[in-house]
Amino acid sequence: MYFLGLAGSAIQLVPDGTLLLHIALILLMIFILNRTVFRPINKILEDREKKTGGGAGVAGEILESIDEKMTHYETTMRDARNAGYKLLEQTRNEAMSVRETELESVRNEVENLVTQEKESIQKQADEARANLGKEARTLAAKISSQILRRPV
Repeated sequence: MYFLGLAGSAIQLVPDGTLLLHIALILLMIFILNRTVFRPINKILEDREKKTGGGAGVAGEILESIDEKMTHYETTMRDARNAGYKLLEQTRNEAMSVRETELESVRNEVENLVTQEKESIQKQADEARANLGKEARTLAAKISSQILRRPV
């Protein structure tokens, strides 16, 4: 700043009519540069992007397709696994039902056999009591006849 003061005439920015002229010149320059330089360069860049970016776009589409197919595959596998588990559970339940039915049948059969055997044992016990009663009377009669026969 010190050196600028020594120069004698300092630059002072005061807005006046030339400011509008400068703004108009800048706008005219932007318009001309857009028409002559920037638009053709932008068009070239867009064309290049279409050519190279199109390949990337196709690759992106392929990746998206792969992701969709992978998701579909995973959901299909999950659904198939669940269906398999359900079928396995259903088969297991049916087998358990058949097993329970057979087990109940065997239990009933065993109960019937036990009841028949108890009745058979009861009949045999009754017959044995009757036979023992007869034999006891017969033996008592023999004993009493022998006792009465002997002279004392």
